[in-house]
This record gives sequence, C-alpha cells and structure tokens, in this order.
Amino acid sequence: MPSPFVELEIGGRTVRVTNPDKVLFPARGETKLDLVQYYLSVADGIVRALYERPTQLKRHPDGVTGEAIYQKRVPEKRPEWIETATVTFPSGRTADELCVTEVAQVAWAANLATIDFHPWPSRRRDVEHPDELRIDVDPQPGTTFADGKRVAALVHEVLDELGYVGWPKTSGNRGIHIACRIEPKWGFREVRRCALAFAREVERRLPELVTTAWWKEERGERVFIDYNQNARDRTIASAYSARARPDGTVSAPVTWEELPDVETEDFTLATMPARFARLGDVQAGIDDAVCDLQKLQEWVEREEAAGVGEAPYPPNFPKMPGEPKRVQPSRAKKET
Repeated sequence: MPSPFVELEIGGRTVRVTNPDKVLFPARGETKLDLVQYYLSVADGIVRALYERPTQLKRHPDGVTGEAIYQKRVPEKRPEWIETATVTFPSGRTADELCVTEVAQVAWAANLATIDFHPWPSRRRDVEHPDELRIDVDPQPGTTFADGKRVAALVHEVLDELGYVGWPKTSGNRGIHIACRIEPKWGFREVRRCALAFAREVERRLPELVTTAWWKEERGERVFIDYNQNARDRTIASAYSARARPDGTVSAPVTWEELPDVETEDFTLATMPARFARLGDVQAGIDDAVCDLQKLQEWVEREEAAGVGEAPYPPNFPKMPGEPKRVQPSRAKKET
C-alpha cells in the first residue's frame, strides 16, 4: 500500500506531505502535518531567518524521541525549485546545503521530518564573510534560565555601550541567543575573535556568574558565553526553528522588554502561531540594523596588547594561528 499523503499549494508550489499523521512530538501529539503548518504560520519570520543562508537540517524521521540525522547535503532527488549553496568544511570537503528563499522550501524540508533548521551566519553570495555576530548565552549545570536572562541583560547593556543593536531569542532549549547584523567584510576568524573579546568583557563585569572557559571542567556553576558558535561551520537553531523536544518548543524571538518575564516553554508549535498572527515578526528590522565590527576589533587589539590572546577552537578544527594548547587543563597537569 502506498503511504498516505496530502498535497499543499504553497506560493505556487505543490508540496507533498507524506505520512501526515505521524506523531513527531509525543507530549501533545503534534504530527508531521502540524509541523509543516507551524512553519507556514510563521512564514515571513522563518524565511527572513534563513534567507539565502546555507542551512543544515536536523531530521527526526522517528520523532523527537528517535535518533537525529544531521544532514548537511540536500538529497539529490528533490524538486527543481529547491535552491542550494555550496560550503566548504574544515576538512576541505564541500556540500550543497539547503538555501531558503521561499517558505515552500521550508515546508519541503519539514516533510523530511526536519525539525531544527541550523543556518550559517553568512549568505550564499559570500559564504566566507559572515553578516551576523552570534552571542550564545548557555546556562551550565547548576544554573538556570533565570541566570541566563540575567546574563543576557548584561549583554544588552554592553551592546548599548557599543552602539550595537542586538536581537534576542530563546534558544528553545536552555539558553538565549542574541544576533547582531554586521557588514560581510570580515572572515570567520575575525568575527569569532571579536565574539571572544565581547564575551570576555561580559565575564569581567560579572565573573561570579559568567564564564568564557572552553573546558567544561573549568566552567563551574556559571553561564557560558560560547564564542565558538562564531567559528566557521558552527551553527545554531534559527529564529522560529522548532526544537527536538517532546513538548514542541520553538526558538522564539522576543523583545528586550519581554525577556525578563518569558520562559522557554512559553513558545511552542501550539502557541507561536497566535503570537505571530498578533505581533508579526518582532525581528523584522534586523537586516536594517547593521553594526560596526571595527569597534570590537579595537577591543581585540586591546586584549592582544595586554597579552590576552586566543582561546581554544572546537576539536574538529585544525590547529589555528595563535591558539593555545588544545588539551583540557586536568590532562595537561598530568602530562607535566
């Protein structure tokens, strides 16, 4: 017997949703069709977040309690209107990743049980030069989402001092993401180094709660600002992306005024459509608020002059110029 399906007409495209009643989110029973319809309900927001960005797909064919498939390459068998962007990984290998320009492409990916969309911070026209600085506020074990919100408030304060506009969103899990648009004239190494300098400034102001320590054994019960999310080929869930949790949370853009009072669980496949219908995309102005990265470059120069240099890269990267020894401190002590 052929599998059941429904066909949706989306912006002049026909998108087939196979096994539409398959439950992907067991807590409330949302199905694959519910996931597709969620993305259609936030169409302007998800397309703005993904627009012309190479995007990795996090697929859950057996639902969120099953094994995840991280898919960087789009399937060879796909509609002719599915667009791609070619990216190169630290290994030197390349891949054609999904490149969204319209919501039908999002719906097509959701039919593949893509729950999370993970875009690059750069666009197809210039993949090697990010146009987004990402500040990832990541509460560690022993800390709470409330701690993350306290740190995010300090991030906002520091951004204001720089004259930067930051756009916060819940991660949809434990943390908070803040994005700043920048001119795409800096490479990944420069943007990441600026993110590190920014994170260290936040850490200096609130050292009892904030850490930039790459090694988990050094973080303690503090909130980690993950500067390495700005390294090349590292991605985070986009604004309006669903998250692979049984309760169907989504990564929700919020205003700075709202942030102190929100919780991750406030924003789900079930609740976000009504919010979006009422407010629209609260980050609709993000592309018009471009920040001058040169100001953070001056902070980098200040650090270098003071002898405060690089920090470790993720383990899949080759040894990078100026990077300290890439070995966790407890192991380094044993070796000496």
